[in-house]
Amino acid sequence: MAEPAVEARAVSVERGGRTILSEVSFAAAAGTVAAVIGPNGAGKSTLLKVLAGLLPHGGQVKLAGADAAGLGRRERARKVAYVPQHSALEAALPVRAVVAQGRFAYQDLFGRGGGADDEAVDEALAMTGASRLGDRLFNRLSYGERRLVLLARALATGARLLLLDEPTAALDVRNALDLLSVLRRLADGGACVVVVLHQLQEAASHCDRALLLADGRTVAEGPVAEVVAAAHVRRVYGVELVPAAHFGYRLPEGA
Repeated sequence: MAEPAVEARAVSVERGGRTILSEVSFAAAAGTVAAVIGPNGAGKSTLLKVLAGLLPHGGQVKLAGADAAGLGRRERARKVAYVPQHSALEAALPVRAVVAQGRFAYQDLFGRGGGADDEAVDEALAMTGASRLGDRLFNRLSYGERRLVLLARALATGARLLLLDEPTAALDVRNALDLLSVLRRLADGGACVVVVLHQLQEAASHCDRALLLADGRTVAEGPVAEVVAAAHVRRVYGVELVPAAHFGYRLPEGA
């Protein structure tokens, strides 16, 4: 059996004397879209930051079978691309320049790349449907357009593990579906996509596997149909799935 593209083993995180994650284990393979779901404060974003190498933690993270702790900054950047929920980028940079930032791991000490950089930027913009935005200024884009550009920047890295934190948050239905379809195509092309989602129907409709967290602990992990199931939803969210209602919810009787 091939090694998982990403694997967390008993990952724990403590911050300010508080346990954020406790003994969380999780794995996802190439060709997979894996959702990380759970209520607010469950530890979803924290786990994604751990996988991206942005937070100290207990336990182990492995990338394609190798201990992530032994990877240098540039090597990790070629393997993993991370798209945060909120970007601090507000510069009046052309979109192409923003996407080109994803190529830093391939540039020399003077920031010089090569023809492959231009090709990677063009391909990333095309894959996200953002080619039309190439000459516009990033800080003049709508929120949805910015999300596509930040995804394109991640794709320009050439990394085969993509980590996205709530990429559909605040997007309208069309833009959310467009972005999720891009993630599906990336996985079908051999990438491993790990995505934090709030909407359970998005996870059920667009993902292969899911990890359900609550209070920093694993509630369920496995095929999405087994994780986004009535018993787990009732336990974690305190609501009932309504049969044949396409992810309708109701409060349980007596609540």
